[in-house]
Amino acid sequence: MEKKIRITPFQKFVKIESFGGILLLLATLTALLWANSPLGASYAALWDYKIGVKTESFELYKPLILWVNDGFMTVFFFLIGLEIKREVLIGELNSAKKMAFPLFGAIGGMLIPVVFFLVLNDNGETFKGWGIPMATDIAFSLAILNTLGKRVPLSLKIFLTAFAIVDDLGAVLVIAFFYSGTINLILLSIAVALLAMLYLLSYKRYYSKFILIAFGIIIWVLFLKSGIHPTLAGVLLAFSVPIRQRITTPAFIENLISITTNIKEASISKKPILSKEQIQEIDDLQDWTSRYQSPLQHMEHNLHGWVAYLIIPIFALANAGITLSSDADLDIMLILNIIVCLVLGKSIGITGIVVLAQKLRLIAVPKDITLWHIIGSSFLAGIGFTMAIFVSNLAFASEPIYNLSAKMGILIGSLIAAILGYLILRFKPEKKI
Repeated sequence: MEKKIRITPFQKFVKIESFGGILLLLATLTALLWANSPLGASYAALWDYKIGVKTESFELYKPLILWVNDGFMTVFFFLIGLEIKREVLIGELNSAKKMAFPLFGAIGGMLIPVVFFLVLNDNGETFKGWGIPMATDIAFSLAILNTLGKRVPLSLKIFLTAFAIVDDLGAVLVIAFFYSGTINLILLSIAVALLAMLYLLSYKRYYSKFILIAFGIIIWVLFLKSGIHPTLAGVLLAFSVPIRQRITTPAFIENLISITTNIKEASISKKPILSKEQIQEIDDLQDWTSRYQSPLQHMEHNLHGWVAYLIIPIFALANAGITLSSDADLDIMLILNIIVCLVLGKSIGITGIVVLAQKLRLIAVPKDITLWHIIGSSFLAGIGFTMAIFVSNLAFASEPIYNLSAKMGILIGSLIAAILGYLILRFKPEKKI
């Protein structure tokens, strides 16, 4: 008898992120080809096209690219918030021992690239781009790890995922404190009060998806109008989603048995529809199933596909259309700076901090992870695509030359980091850390 292979939730997550990385690459290439083709003007016109609501007392009228960056990406940040909450409460970050390994890696991976940027930067106008090389693109990096198959252990994928989540949390904090505009305290206070109401409902173990969506839209608008970047509303809203089930497994099984028995005993319609008794039992089954599921886990599971297969590729399509022209006005030093930060800053920062922490016995590295695994994954962490472009848009919103230059550096640096990381992990010697 053929043995049935069980796929764990983490392996399913890796598969989603890996295929999402492929779509992300295709969207990036499409954007580059489109922007540099004879139809390049239509690319710019599409994303500059304004839509929204505009009245005498209220205006929410924005170019399509801002609806993507401020609206679609809020869902992406909401998913990040769900992942952070789950990992901190019950996952790879729920204890000091579990958190130590990816935490030290993330600290090195965030701080050293920033140091590199500040040291190499010689232009006061590009100083605010220091946050660009901080974060890692989990979709691209996991897609590359997945192509290596059994050459890399599952524990390395778990490390890279946990590392990227800590990394994303750092990037969220940086955006909140350094890349938000002038703050309207009144609007912000209203938004915080609405968030507090959601947190109170969560504490009382009451959860309604419809209330979350309604409050979420209002809070998103309030954040946007208050000067705080609206994607941060996504993270804060995610923290209000309860992780606990409303009923236990024994209670669910008991009711499931009762419902199954009732369905068997119910009258069966001769027509291809359910009888009233069967409809009632199915309704009860749906109610008990919704109570049994963890709201956070259920929402995270449903959103992963949408984010990986739709939202992130659309973000790449809207933002990666860099015009590659010999006469383009670019800041070469900014391009080189970001390349160095992503390739060398990330690899030196992560590997150096992890090795030092291991020598000082501050962390315990899994036995199946070697020094070359750490070095290879540290280069993959230099793939900063999604979050790096996002921060670049915030840092250089009113300076298209610097924004274009930063995106050029991100693309080239991420490509170099991806190639080096793949080659190191593909042809690594067996040397323990």
